[in-house]
Amino acid sequence: MKYFDHAAATPPYEDVVRTVAEVMAAHYGNPSSLHKLGEESGRLLIKAREVCAAALGVKLGEIVFTSGATESNNLAVKGAAMRYAGRGQHLITTQVEHPSVWECYIQLEKQGWEVTFLPVDKNGQVSVQDALDAVRKDTVLLSVMHVNNETGCIQPVEELGRRLKEEHPRVIFHVDGVQGFGKVPLSLMGSGIDLYSLSAHKLRGPRGAGLLMVREGLSLVPLMSGGGQEDSLRPGTENIPAVVGMAKAIRLAKEGEQQRASKLNVLRKQLIQGLAAWPELIVHSGEAAAPHIVHFSYPGMKAEAFLHMLEEQGFLVSTKSACSSKKAEPSRVLLAMGASKAEAESGVRISLSEEHRAGDIQELLAAIGKSVDRVRRLKGEN
Repeated sequence: MKYFDHAAATPPYEDVVRTVAEVMAAHYGNPSSLHKLGEESGRLLIKAREVCAAALGVKLGEIVFTSGATESNNLAVKGAAMRYAGRGQHLITTQVEHPSVWECYIQLEKQGWEVTFLPVDKNGQVSVQDALDAVRKDTVLLSVMHVNNETGCIQPVEELGRRLKEEHPRVIFHVDGVQGFGKVPLSLMGSGIDLYSLSAHKLRGPRGAGLLMVREGLSLVPLMSGGGQEDSLRPGTENIPAVVGMAKAIRLAKEGEQQRASKLNVLRKQLIQGLAAWPELIVHSGEAAAPHIVHFSYPGMKAEAFLHMLEEQGFLVSTKSACSSKKAEPSRVLLAMGASKAEAESGVRISLSEEHRAGDIQELLAAIGKSVDRVRRLKGEN
């Protein structure tokens, strides 16, 4: 099987697998314990935090370890909204956010907050000016993802963060960085970003680990009650093996970022050029898109059926966000971009790895071609 679903989950680095296994076997002490094993685990936790902070270019105390990006996004959105509710009850996000952000805002809206859902253009990009114009005196929080998980569209978070801090410095800026880190360069230093979410398993790290960068001076309401771990923001015994594995994956992702992006861009261009051979396929990943994601629709064809045609030929792809791919609804992201319902029901996402080769892309294109021919025959078009 050829795996083309790296935006959903990535195979961990072999070095990460070894590290996680070694730490799990040898460093099982609770880092809160005062004995030797506990102190050893505590030192590993500190070292992992140092590695993550260095890779992100932030302060050591700004790193909060979580179980993944879903928890990080929930802590960021709900934690900020509740902590600063005294400032106002207005929140802003976009119509194309990942479900772990989108559903937070839907829930808060039901609880009484007023939410502005920003529109996007045909490429899926939000307007910086629209976002700034939406800010009111009672606005508390703005969430905009760095890279869209379905189409790969890159949002102008650097410009937005800079202008937001210039014009509305009290508004908290949250960025879901899951699909961008290690592939689309972003400097958090001086970016105006206050909250930044990551997930290890999207970076060839272990599952069950993530982080939230919380800018110094910012306070959040924790989602859970318990001990004082993670500066009391995330109570519970720390998952030392997963955290150490994540730190290694984050370091490797950052170190190889430019080379990885360059290689992926070549593969992405090859794939998009190849898809042009079939005029019925509509590509939704434009020029301002991440190098590892290509998304297209085949109107009139259910995405799941096309996916299984490719799987029968040995290629594993996806439809939309892995967190919502089993739901039958049309893609909310594509509808927000102005796509038809038929397009939104037939979206296929191909997500690449730096380990793919040009030959892999050619084989995938051949499989897509066979699938298109099969659909044409079923429709009686040939």
